[in-house]
Amino acid sequence: MANLFPKATNLIVLKAGLALGVLGGLVVAAVWYYATPKYSRVGYQPVQPVAFQHDIHVGQLGLDCRYCHSFVESSGYSNYPATQTCMNCHRQVQVDNPRLAPVRESWATGKPIAWVKIHNVPDYAYFNHSAHVNRGVSCASCHGKVNEMKVVYQDQPQSMGWCLNCHRNPQEYVRPLAADQPGGLSPIYNLDWTPPPGTTQTELGKKLVHDLKINPPKDCAGCHR
Repeated sequence: MANLFPKATNLIVLKAGLALGVLGGLVVAAVWYYATPKYSRVGYQPVQPVAFQHDIHVGQLGLDCRYCHSFVESSGYSNYPATQTCMNCHRQVQVDNPRLAPVRESWATGKPIAWVKIHNVPDYAYFNHSAHVNRGVSCASCHGKVNEMKVVYQDQPQSMGWCLNCHRNPQEYVRPLAADQPGGLSPIYNLDWTPPPGTTQTELGKKLVHDLKINPPKDCAGCHR
């Protein structure tokens, strides 16, 4: 019985199978990358109701992060500043600035400012803000150098792999809890802090890990409870 298809058809099937395999691999790779926080969230910079400039308030004026985000050391979540916090200064400073109209309106009506959240931890992951800053994790490690940001954006991917990298190597990230000098700013909130001369982050970090008994969880149950 004669063949229904010419022999060249075998080569076509082989080529088609190879093309489908390559295409499938590209699709998997694209989803693997583009569906991760590293792609979808890093650089996220929403428009806020008030054009608050961190580079001026923190970088130039030297405000401590805790002045506005006052619960970071005691709460599982960081907080937005209340309008009262803004008005502590702006009842005397820049009182007629039109960009502060939403702040004055919030102060007059009692309606909170609708800040847009930038850093979102998924519901299926547990994260306690106070547990991190009270063990030497600086604001800069997760949020970047906000003291240099005119408008805050998401600086780090905050993906599972990113979190695990810190949990597995805490000595590369933790800082001393106390200021180098009396009355100075803690390295946790001093976003420009660097290790003292004569030591490295790894050397100092290993000592802090030992002294503070830092042992972050590395298993699934640590964050997925």
